[in-house]
Amino acid sequence: PCETIYRQHSTLSKPTDTTMATPAPKSGPGNLATFNILHGFPEALVRGMRSSFLADADYHHLTQCETLDDVRLNLSETDYMDALADMGTLIPTGLQKAAVEKLVTEFKYLRTQAIEPLSTFLDFITYEYMIENVMLLLKGTLSGRDINELIAQCHPLGMFKESTMRSIPTFESTPRGYQDLYQTVLVDTPVGPYFAQFLQESSDRSEVSNVLEEVEIEIIKSSLIKYWIEDFAKFVDALGGETAVIMGDLLKVRADTNAINITLNSFGTPLNEPAMRASDRKRLYPAVGHLYPAGTSMLADVGDEDELGRVLELFPMYSSIWNVHAAGSDGKSIDDAFYERDVQMLEL
Repeated sequence: PCETIYRQHSTLSKPTDTTMATPAPKSGPGNLATFNILHGFPEALVRGMRSSFLADADYHHLTQCETLDDVRLNLSETDYMDALADMGTLIPTGLQKAAVEKLVTEFKYLRTQAIEPLSTFLDFITYEYMIENVMLLLKGTLSGRDINELIAQCHPLGMFKESTMRSIPTFESTPRGYQDLYQTVLVDTPVGPYFAQFLQESSDRSEVSNVLEEVEIEIIKSSLIKYWIEDFAKFVDALGGETAVIMGDLLKVRADTNAINITLNSFGTPLNEPAMRASDRKRLYPAVGHLYPAGTSMLADVGDEDELGRVLELFPMYSSIWNVHAAGSDGKSIDDAFYERDVQMLEL
């Protein structure tokens, strides 16, 4: 009997490879039990920042201002009071700079309080400004502009270390120069993978282009923005939930805007030549959006504004914007119409 009991005990004590029928619960971003611990403070910050937005009444009062001193007076009881306190004389550029600095300060503080996946989401927002800054430095260098002036114009959300910023314009504007720029400077930056992807695709096409031309700089920029949009869209889609729905739609609209602008701006350039429409120009269209893939395929065959208008008429959400451009009423451009649409979509 003792031996039998020992054997039974040994059998029960042996570790087995079987797993529990019910796995341990996983904590997601919106888990009710852990949300406040992980994301409660950032959410409180966002709610507070949202309450500081100027209201309709504030904008109405600003429209009644006759001088910049009146503007300062109307902003004295808002969150912009501290930003304007150090300004002796209020000028439009100074007001814009103060507003941007306030936004950047709040954004960076929010980023320091965020954990995954919010931290990566906020990082993705800054990548666009990094791309813009790199292209600004490269384009400005071709024009012979002073590096200090160019750095001053860079957006604060897309700044690298000062040594990195100053080294970007030092490379030659040749295919070999861009390779060196990536390998020695951009490889360690968040936008490095996008630049590497552009260089790889250019190498696969065996292109030897004159990158000294300004239009080539714009092609590089459009390619990098395309990679960023696709990468960002893939990230939010993987998150799922309301983020995938809301931010996914915003990115789709942004992708469509880029595709339309690329097509419109290509008229009168080599990109509009029949041989390049379905290859080089179409390659710049993001592989995401409400227009993708049927709409972008039609855009690839467009040769002038009339044909572009006929394509956009098939998409109600863009036909009204195109009509603003075609009519040219009130001096509004298509960029103005896109901007108004973006503001409406971003309002909460």
